[in-house]
Amino acid sequence: MQTKLSRRSFIERAVTISAGLAFVNIPTIVSARNADQLKPAILGGTKTFTGKAPGWPIIDTTEEKALLKVLRSKVWNRVAGKEVKSFEEQYAAQLGVKHSLGVSSGTSALYIILGANGLGPGQEVILPVYTFIATYNVIVLNYALPVFVDTDIESFQIDANKIEAAITPQTKLIMPVHIGGTPCDLDKTLEVANKHNLPVLEDACQAHMAEWKGRKVGTLGMAGAFSFQASKNLNCGDGGAITTNSDNLIEACYRFHNQGRGSRSGLYNPGSGIRGTNMRLTEFQGAILLAQMTRLAEQTEKRSVNADYLTKLLNEIPGIIPAKQYPGTTKSAYHLYMFRYDENHFSGLGRDQFIKALSAEGVSCASGYAAMNKDKYVRDLAENEHYIKMYGKLRMREWLERNECPQNEKLTGQAVWLTQTTLLGSRNDMEQIAAAIRKIQKYAAEIKTK
Repeated sequence: MQTKLSRRSFIERAVTISAGLAFVNIPTIVSARNADQLKPAILGGTKTFTGKAPGWPIIDTTEEKALLKVLRSKVWNRVAGKEVKSFEEQYAAQLGVKHSLGVSSGTSALYIILGANGLGPGQEVILPVYTFIATYNVIVLNYALPVFVDTDIESFQIDANKIEAAITPQTKLIMPVHIGGTPCDLDKTLEVANKHNLPVLEDACQAHMAEWKGRKVGTLGMAGAFSFQASKNLNCGDGGAITTNSDNLIEACYRFHNQGRGSRSGLYNPGSGIRGTNMRLTEFQGAILLAQMTRLAEQTEKRSVNADYLTKLLNEIPGIIPAKQYPGTTKSAYHLYMFRYDENHFSGLGRDQFIKALSAEGVSCASGYAAMNKDKYVRDLAENEHYIKMYGKLRMREWLERNECPQNEKLTGQAVWLTQTTLLGSRNDMEQIAAAIRKIQKYAAEIKTK
């Protein structure tokens, strides 16, 4: 039996249903925008961030089929295989560079390029102090001297205006790093390098698909190095790639990574050069990379959109300063989303306490790199018997003094990182991150005494 509704009853019921539907569809948005009115989780409140970063890496049957194809082919080595070669061709095309060489890691990529360029004892390499330790290690492995340049605290990148002062007659090359996937100031870096006739090796290990003035990073200097380690935006567990437009350099790199052997069809032909090693990428890794590349552009765009929105939200919070990008940056890879934290706007709440409170809200975050030039692992180089034999005690003491980086020390006490998987979340996730920070700011004095 149907009940006849009056016009008034119908409208009242429709309004009630619409209101209910509205409430059902947007509770997380309301929660994100009002969360800063609630008590922080570290003080016993409910955590703000309810999103969940996708598991990493993202996979489907594409990877499964790729691995089975290699498995069943029984050709697992890159010298006789097709997968690594195919990856190299596609990766070079994607970056708009003439050559790409797949290698065993990002560290290997840097080491091979330096080895192919004949880096050795008595020479110096300029690098940023704010970087992963591998950038330092590859220089020391060649018994050259790493010369640190201080950080531009606003960008987290090497301060390109301080590179020229670090150049000496012993400088072999300049190795800037695109930290967090955002380009360093390549115009200034290349200008200084060209003035002094020095090659530039771009450490782009975190910067897949990042662009400087419309060109992919890793293609503007003499060569670029990329990492495909498990955390990277493009990954195969461990792996790397070298990119260059130089025919001679790519051949030298191939020989170096293949035990000095230049042939791409065999391992036993006579080699050339004076040294080499085995840093080859396997066919399994090549196949995984080809599969992962099918999502790379889409994932890069999603990170970029979310990062832009998050920056807009965080710029409204006093004491939170997102890392700036140089005018030449047309795209960041956002392997990391980095910002500085000023405790003066948070009632003196220390950075580490802030990170603990933000983590309690469900936001995965970290403090990032420490001051590398102050690390015992690095400073002990001045006491290394081989370095003292090569350079002398006086020069090694002077090396320690040369490597003072006061801006970087300030940065390492303020930096906060969010990882790339966070940026693969939703727009509402970005709102909840900002809401969590506002909530912490409101209760900072109380959190400080906890």
